[in-house]
Amino acid sequence: MKMFASSPTNPGTIRPFRLETTQAELQDLKQRLSMTRWPDELPGAGWNYGAPLSFVKDMAAYWEHSFDWTKQEQRLNSYPQFMTTIDGANIHFFHIRSSEPGAVPLMLIHGWPSSPVEFLELVGPLTDPTSYGGDAADAFHLVIPSLPGFGLSGPTTDTGWSPSRAAQALDTLMTLLGYEQYGVQGGDMGAMIAPEIGRIAAGRVIGVHVNAATMGFVPFGAIEDDVFASLTDAEKVRVGRLGHFMKERFGFNMIQSTRPQTLAYGLHDSPAGLLAWTCELFNGFGDTVDAVDRDTFLTNLMLYWLTGTANSSTRMYYEGAHDPGAWAPKDMSPTPVGVAVFQLSDVAVRRFAEQGNRIIHWSEFERGTHFAAIDAPDLMIKDIRTFFQNVL
Repeated sequence: MKMFASSPTNPGTIRPFRLETTQAELQDLKQRLSMTRWPDELPGAGWNYGAPLSFVKDMAAYWEHSFDWTKQEQRLNSYPQFMTTIDGANIHFFHIRSSEPGAVPLMLIHGWPSSPVEFLELVGPLTDPTSYGGDAADAFHLVIPSLPGFGLSGPTTDTGWSPSRAAQALDTLMTLLGYEQYGVQGGDMGAMIAPEIGRIAAGRVIGVHVNAATMGFVPFGAIEDDVFASLTDAEKVRVGRLGHFMKERFGFNMIQSTRPQTLAYGLHDSPAGLLAWTCELFNGFGDTVDAVDRDTFLTNLMLYWLTGTANSSTRMYYEGAHDPGAWAPKDMSPTPVGVAVFQLSDVAVRRFAEQGNRIIHWSEFERGTHFAAIDAPDLMIKDIRTFFQNVL
């Protein structure tokens, strides 16, 4: 795939970008899928031991025989996208400007194992609200980067690319684009990076909106009995979900935070391995199997496969885990923060989020998962609009 230079270009230079996948790359992918050596499976195990054999084989077969990457590539190329170099790393980004003169600059930040594909359903309504039954006053200019080391940004080539360093780079990107003030939205790892941008660029960031928020928005460690008793029923469910996640489903995080290089040999060489490792996250470890459709999941997965960024993307977990500043108590952020909680998967609890964030907006929804921009875009769009109406 022709996507990024073999060495970084001059810092600050912005050049147009277009995906161009070769037939040789697609043929190699199909051949690897066809030669997958499948493991055994215990009868009736379901998702308890990880991604089920039947699920992964079915998804792999669809990927090999039915998935139309050319169609998806054309869709991605229909949006203006660019590449630049910041702090020694290539950074790819979509930059979709609204025709509305009063549009607000807004950066949308994905997490792992996600990409800008997560936000495609938001683009039209946020940049052109009047065409979708909205108000012109709710228009945004969108900047949707691929995190350094993720997908179309290509692999990072030096150590230290923690979420904090990524936050610095993304603020620099907005400066390069000429945006003196802007808003930020992020989910998953993006919900760690977005609040950090709100801290380091407090005078420029008008507001930070997050979903799928964890660090800085949840309790870490035991909760005292009287505190737990005072929580709402919904918050108690979230605390229980967080505890179960840390006990039964946190393995991917621990491996990526300690031995990403060892993991990379399987993810980089085997498309079925990459599929299995990432499908658990997209499918809620079996709890929300149908929330994300196959084409969206595989389009996202292709950006990791074709760019060889499974390794460099997981390294951000290692860098974050070994960054002393990431674990230090945070001072209260002066930037207004809005939180969207989607009840099917989110774990944020307001009283803990308020310890380091200036919360001015808190929404809770009865549907939507970890990837709410994909499976509940209507709720996400409305909540983003409502939050930024309150901070402008």
